[in-house]
Amino acid sequence: MPVKTLTLPDQIRDGDLIAAADIGSNSFHLVVARYTHGDLRVIDRLRESVRLSAGLRKDGSLTPERREVAFKCLSRFGQRLASLDPSHVRAVATNAIRQLSHPQAFLLPAETALGHPIEVVSGREEARLIYQGVVQGLPPSNEKRLVVDIGGGSTEFIIGRGHETLERESLQVGCIASTLRFFEDGKITQRRWNQAKSEIAVEMQQFGANFRERGWNEAIGSSGTMKAIGGIVLANGWSEQAITVEALAQLREALLAAGSIGQLNIPGLSSDRVGVIAGGVAILDAVFSAFGLRQMNVCETAMREGLLYEMLGRARHLDSRNASISALAERYGVDEAQATRVGETAMRLFAGASKGWKLDAQAQEMLGWCAHTHEIGLAIAHSQHQAHGAYIMAQSDLAGFSRQEQQQLAAILRSHRRKPDAQGMNALPPRMQPETQRLTALLRLAVLLHRARSEEAMPEFRAHVDENVLTLELPARWLESHPLTRVDLEQERDHLKKIEIKLVVVKSAAQASVA
Repeated sequence: MPVKTLTLPDQIRDGDLIAAADIGSNSFHLVVARYTHGDLRVIDRLRESVRLSAGLRKDGSLTPERREVAFKCLSRFGQRLASLDPSHVRAVATNAIRQLSHPQAFLLPAETALGHPIEVVSGREEARLIYQGVVQGLPPSNEKRLVVDIGGGSTEFIIGRGHETLERESLQVGCIASTLRFFEDGKITQRRWNQAKSEIAVEMQQFGANFRERGWNEAIGSSGTMKAIGGIVLANGWSEQAITVEALAQLREALLAAGSIGQLNIPGLSSDRVGVIAGGVAILDAVFSAFGLRQMNVCETAMREGLLYEMLGRARHLDSRNASISALAERYGVDEAQATRVGETAMRLFAGASKGWKLDAQAQEMLGWCAHTHEIGLAIAHSQHQAHGAYIMAQSDLAGFSRQEQQQLAAILRSHRRKPDAQGMNALPPRMQPETQRLTALLRLAVLLHRARSEEAMPEFRAHVDENVLTLELPARWLESHPLTRVDLEQERDHLKKIEIKLVVVKSAAQASVA
């Protein structure tokens, strides 16, 4: 019987609208673009200064005031997105949400306000998306570029060539966080400036030497802080285009001359940047010194454009997540033959269950990634290798994946053998839990059916579902000749009950085998 698989449709067609929301630590951005003639044309932009990082408490909670501002902004974004195909919208949250002790307490109402899931990305993934956005706004070049993006709560550093990132780092220093840390009462003094510059430079030491060894031909700044600084130096005639080391020195002196944030009145400095500019300039001053920069050009594009082009790439079947999974499997010496056997059987099970369980093409990809990597933990030890594999999956730097996606992958790998980790699944966002349980059941069965690691062809079998009942039909004679599998399936009934799935095994008269 030929294996039926679901393939990703051409999700983005000529004339379609797609949108990206950047839930940043300082500002929230929404960009809407039309896909036309093979490219994207931006037709709408929304930006609101939310200052989420300013509401972060030491215990990892968020002040009610900042929560309310954020939800109202997301509600307005949601109205703009209401007419778009949900598959054409991607929303990503960055440092401020990463710092929350209980992110789901914010994300659940935030997603309700926006009307779409919100992905939380790691600092390095944020850096990769920033770089992808920056290169879209620059002329093509094979030269190496240093990109620096100063956000509200973190600063990302990337060295790349063309569309490839060579180095990615993220530091917990941003314009809001640094302003609050070094200029909390608003006073700007030389002593405080030197302290800020020194402490930020120390944090860059962990990767600075490696970056300098890589080298670059051009330095580029992206996002709001960089554009604000670029606008100030132009408005004051300190530079004709780029941010130069001399212009940066003049801006620093202007801040020191003012003496306090409340006294800032610099041409080109917008009112919404007054309260955070000191921290941003201090970070850039440290960057210039640490990397020996003479000038930095400012780019108009940033992470939100990176998200748009990432969506476009996925629709064209150019998904960076596939490369990440392949690299992970290679790094940990996965048995490719066994992974292929398990993967093919998992896809056959998926074909039978997908309609009844409403599993889409993205769920199919998730199952395929899990089948490909379910044995990575064997590189550590056979005992509890499912737990080792889950840890590797959760902690690895996987380009293209959000934190929630990596947590889902880890939860499935943790439960692919022995007793399912129901508690781990319950820790996932509620919207992901039913799908995770169902994909776990399919992967477990595929692994069970290939326990012998034999090249023997699987027999004709069928799988179908009805609500939480998963029925597996296998040839009676094949089951009789595989007593270990028969016993495993009997035990599997009890295991799957723990994740609210009832397994029914039916003996059929079919005898044909498939390769």
